[in-house]
Amino acid sequence: MSSATELTQTPQTDQEPDDIEVSLYEARKKIQPRSVTGTFVKWRWALVWVTQILFYGVPWFNWNGRQAVLFDLLSRRFYLGGLVLYPQDFVYLTGLLVMSALSLFLFTAVAGRLWCGYACPQTVYTEIFMWFEKYFEGDRAARIRLDDAPLSGAKFARRGAKHLAWVVFALWTGFTFVGYFTPIRNQFSEVLSGSLGAWQTFWIFFYSFATYGNAGFMREQVCKYMCPYARFQSAMFDKDTLIVTYDTARGEPRGSRGKKVDYKEKGLGACVDCTLCVQVCPTGIDIRKGLQYECIGCGACADVCDEVMDKFGYERGLVKYSTQNAMTNGWNRSQIVQRAMRPRVLIYSTILAAIAVAVGVSLYMRVPMKVDVIRDRGALARMVEQGRIENVYRLQIMNATEQKQDVTIAVEGMPGIVLASEPTVEVLPTEVRTLAVRVQIPPSNDSGAHPIVFKLQSQNDPAIHLDEKTTFLVPR
Repeated sequence: MSSATELTQTPQTDQEPDDIEVSLYEARKKIQPRSVTGTFVKWRWALVWVTQILFYGVPWFNWNGRQAVLFDLLSRRFYLGGLVLYPQDFVYLTGLLVMSALSLFLFTAVAGRLWCGYACPQTVYTEIFMWFEKYFEGDRAARIRLDDAPLSGAKFARRGAKHLAWVVFALWTGFTFVGYFTPIRNQFSEVLSGSLGAWQTFWIFFYSFATYGNAGFMREQVCKYMCPYARFQSAMFDKDTLIVTYDTARGEPRGSRGKKVDYKEKGLGACVDCTLCVQVCPTGIDIRKGLQYECIGCGACADVCDEVMDKFGYERGLVKYSTQNAMTNGWNRSQIVQRAMRPRVLIYSTILAAIAVAVGVSLYMRVPMKVDVIRDRGALARMVEQGRIENVYRLQIMNATEQKQDVTIAVEGMPGIVLASEPTVEVLPTEVRTLAVRVQIPPSNDSGAHPIVFKLQSQNDPAIHLDEKTTFLVPR
């Protein structure tokens, strides 16, 4: 082994060369995508605006005097509008993750990598960073010339301004991200005063660095080599999945020609071999070679190809969204839509709808108060005055509303069982209140563990009531 990139083999005969060098990898070639306009580009930028307005704007909205969306890890409370969730509500997060996965499967089965091409954070932030790059360094040709030019004051100024814009945008992104986990208004004040906590500072810079590196430098490398979705997407594709396709029958044989030339007389196809579809591709692939795992389905090649077809007076759609079956059988749009409602799509849709309804109904019927009953390990069972038997419990009452609740506590399940502690407790808004309660029964020879039930009722809202089972121990 002569180097990390070369493999030297011993010659087998006198006629063979002394050394055979085989490259184990190819150095990355920087991709400078060409700007393009068109329907799919407009859709992509529309989603960039929508997603980023939501991402940067939502943390600043207030609800009942606090941040509307806040995942407060320190106090273990999660606020989603009027909902207050606790770690015990993890089932809803599970339902959300399952729905997200099924949605991804459904969209992929129907229309390929829509998520990757239009809404994935890597795609969105790469688009934004490339906009900064184009603003400071010019179009594709100007950027390529700047790459090849020697270092100069002008080049340093342009590159410096671009990187400064990237850093500022990345820092604001990291600040906003952390603002979903700590109150963003307080965080902003702490940044201005220089009193920001160590963990907040770490995560702001960590997320900023990730944004700066992934969107500014790695770009298509993340989609091609780091993202697992590119690897297993083929398992969700079939011949009726909408993908960006090149019409080989119409386009081949490709070749350059003038606008006034009748390409059919010259035996050419509709493709003028301008390579613009390659130049606009953010991952640098040639769609004319067929579907490739690097394709993120953004449709940029379809937009630029339609522009070329318009200039030559040809019919649009040489590169377009279609399916393999449609290209093979010559189906029209209505036939493609009909075929989209196939069994796997219906199964995904049915399961997704069922889970969404179940989560929605569960949230609607959810009692906004929880209680955990924990037996006091220091005093499992003891004899008190008049021979009564007493057990001590710790009740952890979680108020998932933003109003104070006066809670009445009662206990049932055994003859003569009574609560020997204060029967009413005040639980402040979104408070977790822990208290010790004593439960007693008359003298009994019936030893062992007996089931009992704690019954909690809010005096402020009759709809809020809970029953929590536990056991009462009678010693021998």
